[in-house]
Amino acid sequence: MSELRSSLAFVGTYTNNESEGIYGYRLNSEAGEFEALGTTMVGDNPSFLTIHPSGEFLYAVNETDPGNVAACEVDQRTGELSTLNRRPSGASGPCHCSVDATGQFLLVAHYGGGSISMLPIEDDGHLGNPTELIEHDGTHIDSSDPPTPRPHAAIPGPDNRFVYVPDLGLDEVVVYKLDLERGRLSRASAVQMSAGTGPRHLVFHPNNQVGYVINEPDSSLTILDRDTRTGELNFVESLRTTPSTFDGENHSADVHVHPSGRWAYGSNRGHDSIAVFDIKDENGRLEPMGYVSTGGKYPRNIAIDPTGRFLVAENRHTDDLVLFQITDEGHLKATGEKTLVPDPSCMQFLADSSPE
Repeated sequence: MSELRSSLAFVGTYTNNESEGIYGYRLNSEAGEFEALGTTMVGDNPSFLTIHPSGEFLYAVNETDPGNVAACEVDQRTGELSTLNRRPSGASGPCHCSVDATGQFLLVAHYGGGSISMLPIEDDGHLGNPTELIEHDGTHIDSSDPPTPRPHAAIPGPDNRFVYVPDLGLDEVVVYKLDLERGRLSRASAVQMSAGTGPRHLVFHPNNQVGYVINEPDSSLTILDRDTRTGELNFVESLRTTPSTFDGENHSADVHVHPSGRWAYGSNRGHDSIAVFDIKDENGRLEPMGYVSTGGKYPRNIAIDPTGRFLVAENRHTDDLVLFQITDEGHLKATGEKTLVPDPSCMQFLADSSPE
């Protein structure tokens, strides 16, 4: 894994100010440096990106009202993106997208529209119109004032049989059965969290039995055990993503597990740090290792490169990408590499296939 010499990196942004869309880079894994490759405009606010399992295509949400999604072909040698087509996402404010493991469907979460959708992916990477649109609602929650649904991600499970949707507004993670033949989703179960927790993003441990959910307003990271047969999630415990001495405003944002399965990382907007956790055993239990400044403000997203040697913080309010080395013990060490990008909100890596 660590012998890879470079990786392609694509950065999604908000285009309200100076951004020109999606920014492409090559990360030199030996020098620890970014090389700018160019920009691609695929519509307003391509705020979240995902890459097809083949590496041949990239998909971006257009976080607008109404919402759209864009498909691009990726030149895996040069990093150049060519727009294939755009389709309505099905609702307003799409904020997250992912591709199922077979590469047949794009899954989209709509924070603004309170819903999730599925769009078919053709063999040539083009997107079709949605085959599924499910609206969340809070009528099942015992409250005199039902909360507003805010799905913030749609994540295919490790075995590609289920889709997991953290809903920040309803304080739950909903599990859907994935039907690839019909392009449909059916609700299977949900894990309800305490009011005000606000689950935002979810990632699974490589053992496929443990999930980690980062909670935005609660500034916490929740461990969930996963039943590999039914896909059901069960609450284990939550840990703070900020120091116990910190009492300022904070909104946690993104979470990733190192490819080795040994460490977890979560970003804090407000404390402007990355929380580092040691994964203690095969049960996925966590122990805090410390907090590292992101070198900027409001890290909406973080990303780990394919070698597992680097982590990048995307600081939206300071318009920069900050590169960290991941040490052999899982700690983060600032490299001094900082790249300016207007309103960065997401980064996705792709192993570089250019000649040495």
